[in-house]
Amino acid sequence: MNAKKTLVHLCLLGMLMQQAAHAGGISNLLDDPLQAQPEQLESGATLPDSSRINCYTPVDFRKTLELSDAVDTALCNNPQIRASWAEIKAQTGVVGEARAAYLPTINGSVSRLRDSTVYSSGSREPGVTSTGNQYYASLNWRLFDFGGRAANRESANQMLIAAIAGHDASLQKTMVSVIQAYFEAMTSQAEVSARLQIADLAQRTLTVAQRREDKGASTLDDTVQASTALAKAQLNAMHASGDYQKNIALLKQAMGIDQSVSITLPAQPDRVIPTDIRDLSQWLKQAESQHPAIRQARAKWTSDQEKITSVRSEGLPTLDLTAHMSRNGFPNQGLSTINQTDKDIGLTISIPLFEGFSRHYKVLEARAQAEQSEAEMENTREQILTDVVKAWADARTSLSILQASQQLLDAAQAGVSSSQRRYDKNVADILEVMNAQSALADAQQQRIQAIAAWQSARLSLLASTGILGQLSETNQGQAAGLPDGNGFN
Repeated sequence: MNAKKTLVHLCLLGMLMQQAAHAGGISNLLDDPLQAQPEQLESGATLPDSSRINCYTPVDFRKTLELSDAVDTALCNNPQIRASWAEIKAQTGVVGEARAAYLPTINGSVSRLRDSTVYSSGSREPGVTSTGNQYYASLNWRLFDFGGRAANRESANQMLIAAIAGHDASLQKTMVSVIQAYFEAMTSQAEVSARLQIADLAQRTLTVAQRREDKGASTLDDTVQASTALAKAQLNAMHASGDYQKNIALLKQAMGIDQSVSITLPAQPDRVIPTDIRDLSQWLKQAESQHPAIRQARAKWTSDQEKITSVRSEGLPTLDLTAHMSRNGFPNQGLSTINQTDKDIGLTISIPLFEGFSRHYKVLEARAQAEQSEAEMENTREQILTDVVKAWADARTSLSILQASQQLLDAAQAGVSSSQRRYDKNVADILEVMNAQSALADAQQQRIQAIAAWQSARLSLLASTGILGQLSETNQGQAAGLPDGNGFN
């Protein structure tokens, strides 16, 4: 009778605990009793510099859109990031299952039965009907399995690491996409401003040419040439405006916001303070150790290696502890004629004798999968390191061009001022003025492209290395901010 009461109490306790867990009345101990949940699910997603993703403070698009706000908006709206976050949750369940394999399984049942026996009409024996309760409990605990559970657990842990690295890679990819779109929009906005400035200069030149023609100081040819230069400048401004509208639409798409939302970008900085680039070997070393795609591929390879042991162990003997207790019969059977309690406990050795050589080929398949994962890891590593080398070389080149473009712009601006003064004094002709304006337009274009190339190269180097972090208000004009020693010196 004590066994019956104990079993009933255990069943009721289990039902109450399950209901409380679903209702949220139990602490996290029941939500994650085997501690399979990684820290990321508790604290939230972070970037490589440990900064949090802000999805709680809405962005005020009535103000000038800062780069950090654009990045936060994109990270919160990107469906790929949400999918990779869900993958972490799913893999957490796999880790929990692998850890649960070390614990015993306990099952219990309570049945209310009505057992009737009816004899044929010619029999003198009366029918018998009995009603009673049947109780049953069982325990099974695997004690030894030649390392299969350990291999499954380590494989699940590595796949969880791979899922976390995949989420980090999604963050990096999204950040690169939105930052590039942001800088391209800012660059096209600067080109519009430069083209309008050239058009304004052409308009002033035309005004001067018409005034000189009215006074007889110049011919109609000067006015015609000035009109042609103005029309060309206005056409270039229209093309630049179209590119700007396209890049603004692409930026909104990268941020995941509606195209009807109006955004205003800050002006491209006229002066960019360049910083020195570290040695290439340091970037390569940092990429190999920190890039999420490499970490993801390495974890997957380790997981596939563990699966070899897991598959092999499935064809080896196992040792289990089993225990059963029943009262008034066994499940799916009738009530016993007398009240009785059966108990048994023992050790069970299961020995697979022959599986038709399927185990052999499953092991070969697992080994081949591990070899494929190793090759994919090496391929990922080579691609990323190659990207780092290219980005580093581009950053070095863009740094030199950035400095030269400023000198070219200063010289072109001085040339335009000089030619306009000479033309006003009737010392220079219209061709000299237009040539100077054309040189200024080219210098402005070169300067805008040089700033954009530097920002893009710096961003690409950070992204290729896998250390692209959050953006601070003081350095977002140059791409992505990093603490001292983690980016540029």
